[in-house]
Amino acid sequence: MDFFSSMNISSSALTAERTRMNLISSNLANASTTRTAEGGPYKRKDAVFAATPVESRFNRALNSAAGQQASQVEITEIVEDQNPPRMQYDPGNPDANAQGYVAMPNVNVVEEMADMINASRSYEANVTAVQAAKSMALKTLEIGK
Repeated sequence: MDFFSSMNISSSALTAERTRMNLISSNLANASTTRTAEGGPYKRKDAVFAATPVESRFNRALNSAAGQQASQVEITEIVEDQNPPRMQYDPGNPDANAQGYVAMPNVNVVEEMADMINASRSYEANVTAVQAAKSMALKTLEIGK
C-alpha cells in the first residue's frame, strides 16, 4: 500500500466518523422534539457504512500480486430508526393525545453517548494512523540525506 492510498483510506474513515458524530449530535439535540416538519416526533438517524475498494493504479498492481484488496469506508445511506416512539404521560403537553400521552422520539440518550464515545475513539485511531503514515514518509525522505 502506498502513502496516498493509506491517506485516502484514513481520510475516508475520518469523513465517515465525522458524519456519524454529526448524526449523533442531531439525535441528542432532538431527544425531546415531539413535532417535526414531516409530522410526529423526531426519529433517530444512523449512518450505514460500507467497505469499497480503493481505486489506484498502484493498488490494482498490488492487488493482482498479493491477492488482497485495500478498502476504504463509504457511507451508503442514512437511515431512520423504525422503532416506535416512546409514549410518555404528560396531559398538559399540547402534543398529547386524548389519553394524555405524548409520542416522544425513539432516542436513547445513554445509547447515543456510547455511540459518540465509539465514534470519537475511531476518529482518534484514524488520526493516529495518518500521523504514523506521515512520520514514516518523513523518515523515508531523511534516508537520502
